[in-house]
Amino acid sequence: MTTELIDRLPGMVDADLSTLVANAERLARAGTPKQQKAAQAALPAIQAEVAARQEKLAANPPKRAPRASRKAAAPPPAPIP
Repeated sequence: MTTELIDRLPGMVDADLSTLVANAERLARAGTPKQQKAAQAALPAIQAEVAARQEKLAANPPKRAPRASRKAAAPPPAPIP
């Protein structure tokens, strides 16, 4: 079970990975002995994936679209003769 989970880590979206970290940490602290063992086995791989994603994000920050320039002001109206 643990190896299947570890194999799926790279394909997880960030929100799911964040939830998985929280659940694994909780189970490592307060789960049944079987849950604690499984969580402790999976935590290093989960934390490594989180760290790798944070490094990648820091190295390549998201690029923002350039600001649209403001339109030139309209010329003043011509005087009425």
